[in-house]
Amino acid sequence: MSVPGFDPKWIDFPDYIVGITKEIWEDRNISRLHQYYSDDIVVRTPAGVSVGNKGVIGATMATLAEFPDRVLLGEDVIWSGDEDSGFLSSHRILSTATHMHDGIYGKATGTKLTYRILADCAAKENTIYDEWLIRDQGAVVRQMGWQPAEFSRDLIEREGGPEACTQPLTQHSDIQGPYVATGNDHPMGQHLADILVRLMGAEMSAVSREYDRACSLEYPGGASGHGHGDADQFWMGLRASFPSATFTVHHTIGREDPLMAPRAAVRWSLQGKHEGWGAFGTPTHADVYILGISHAEFGPRGLRREFTLFDETSVWKQIVLKTG
Repeated sequence: MSVPGFDPKWIDFPDYIVGITKEIWEDRNISRLHQYYSDDIVVRTPAGVSVGNKGVIGATMATLAEFPDRVLLGEDVIWSGDEDSGFLSSHRILSTATHMHDGIYGKATGTKLTYRILADCAAKENTIYDEWLIRDQGAVVRQMGWQPAEFSRDLIEREGGPEACTQPLTQHSDIQGPYVATGNDHPMGQHLADILVRLMGAEMSAVSREYDRACSLEYPGGASGHGHGDADQFWMGLRASFPSATFTVHHTIGREDPLMAPRAAVRWSLQGKHEGWGAFGTPTHADVYILGISHAEFGPRGLRREFTLFDETSVWKQIVLKTG
């Protein structure tokens, strides 16, 4: 079995996504980004937007120079699409690495790190041509002894100050790429999207109604939680910081595959002012844009595992650029 239009060595689409990730990062075949990534690919991260595979190659080498032993463990690929319209993979990765050399995170510390990445990649005919990538920067900097707000202030200075620094992703700086689909209509994807919309609509009772009492939760900053109270605290803290912000669902996938629980992936954004007391402290009225991705697995008593990521450091960078 293989994927039409893709190299026959890949047995299915998830095998392609997991396989090329290992080839590029761990097997050091970085030059294959010329083959696997289109020349004009749009890559969005919370830290900013880049166009073209040359930028991806440069960023990959910079990361491996700083973290030469980095390993990327593919936990799941939740995907939609077909060979005619193209595929979209929502890839969840657990990464380990040691901060061996100086780089964007400052002087080498020797710190051993574990953190997650969620990446949505659009692919067709063996090539990735559109991407949304979120790294748990909050987990990375905390393990190095920083708080995300402090790291963001320091990064702005190291990048040359507020006027010269790299500007975080916003709804204004985002670039429309060639992928315009919105996922599939599988009920599990629709169900997760509905839960998120209800939570962002201040219906916090959705936690007790939709989550398994024994749910396991993985949130930004490398935070692990269990049960209704931790889910409530996370979503309450986020919404309380941005009480009037606009929540938008951009992409929704649901899947049921052999040997796996029914699961879903939703890419979303939250855009508005930091005008409430919550997870981001004293209100500053800064305009903030948050790119988020959520994965969930469902069982007989509701949502049993959740993985939600956004980049806390990019949120703080937007706040610091507003407040100085």
